[in-house]
Amino acid sequence: MNEDLPPRLSAKELNVLKQLVTKEKYGLELVAGSDGVLARNAIYVVLGRMEDKGLVDGREESAPAGAQGPPRRLYKVTGLGQRALHAHEAALAQWRLA
Repeated sequence: MNEDLPPRLSAKELNVLKQLVTKEKYGLELVAGSDGVLARNAIYVVLGRMEDKGLVDGREESAPAGAQGPPRRLYKVTGLGQRALHAHEAALAQWRLA
């Protein structure tokens, strides 16, 4: 990938970044806030790819006493993710002016 160009964003990645700009969220919170763009069966694949690209960071949350199942992960946008979102929005604004 060319370091000078922002990563291309799919509709799903764009939706995730827009949601994470304001606060950290869990995967299922992202699905609920996506207006149907994200699906329960694919959200963690999308988030994993976004982590690999450096667009988001995930961290395991400490489980409350007595909790069952795997620990939940909270996701937040990275600096690269913020720059990619800004570049996408700027390009879209320029395209609309043309």
